[in-house]
Amino acid sequence: MSQISLNIEPTNTPTILKFTANKILTSGSYQFNNIDDAKNSPLAQQLFHLPFVKRVYISANFIALERFSIVEWQDVQNEVKEQLVNYLNSGDVLILEEKKQNQIPLEVYAEITPNPSVLKFVTNKKLVATNFEFKTIDEAKASPLAMELFNFPFTKEVFLSENYIAITKIDAIEWDDITIELRSFIKQFVDEGKIIINQVPAHREKQAITEIPVEELDDVSKQIVSILNEHIKPAVAADGGNIKFESYIEETKTVNVILQGACSGCPSSTITLKNGIEAMLKQLIPGKIEEVVALNF
Repeated sequence: MSQISLNIEPTNTPTILKFTANKILTSGSYQFNNIDDAKNSPLAQQLFHLPFVKRVYISANFIALERFSIVEWQDVQNEVKEQLVNYLNSGDVLILEEKKQNQIPLEVYAEITPNPSVLKFVTNKKLVATNFEFKTIDEAKASPLAMELFNFPFTKEVFLSENYIAITKIDAIEWDDITIELRSFIKQFVDEGKIIINQVPAHREKQAITEIPVEELDDVSKQIVSILNEHIKPAVAADGGNIKFESYIEETKTVNVILQGACSGCPSSTITLKNGIEAMLKQLIPGKIEEVVALNF
């Protein structure tokens, strides 16, 4: 059996840090607010002995910790990661499944995005392991959830991410008329444990938002990908979208990207691309970037 490894991932809340595993850890989602609350999780109890741990979240393939302000994550995150890796690979129990009173009920809520045609439906449960984009019902055959969403006459595109679904509607209808219906449908679909993504056939892998392996890139491209991942993608994901590095052309100093989800076709994307992404890359990689171009504008 392969060893469990963890990646450290910041979140939109500075006090919360995610430790994402390379495999599924548990089938449920759990939140523990103190050591007494964590009686059905030996790992959570152990973590509460760390004086800076305020709250513990365990869900699917990650463990997230909320800290008190007595420390900064950069000072303790590596030690916490090592402790988690050692525990997860020891074979000790993560969750005592017979006690499920702490399992978090599914919640789905709608969030607006900068793109008026796109609405995010955010859940407190992990939906998919990677991003998927479906622009037509034919492309959506790998996703029973996306297929059913396309059966609504107002659905134009569907974008699936780790914990949200971004839906693009047609212009002829207003969100106020369909938000409650979509939210109820998504909640029922996920609550019933229906399949969200089937095993994706090789010829349909283009719907999965995959990245070029970093080791295959030149040095400038590696820098670009690192900046996109660290500084750009979290903000873009918060707005219901994704940005994918496509290529770097050294001769013209051009960076080609693909915008997805709410970013695709968004009226403010051009401003974000030029004033945000392009300006940041020029500043952080001086002399190497002349222009950032979205190939799917």
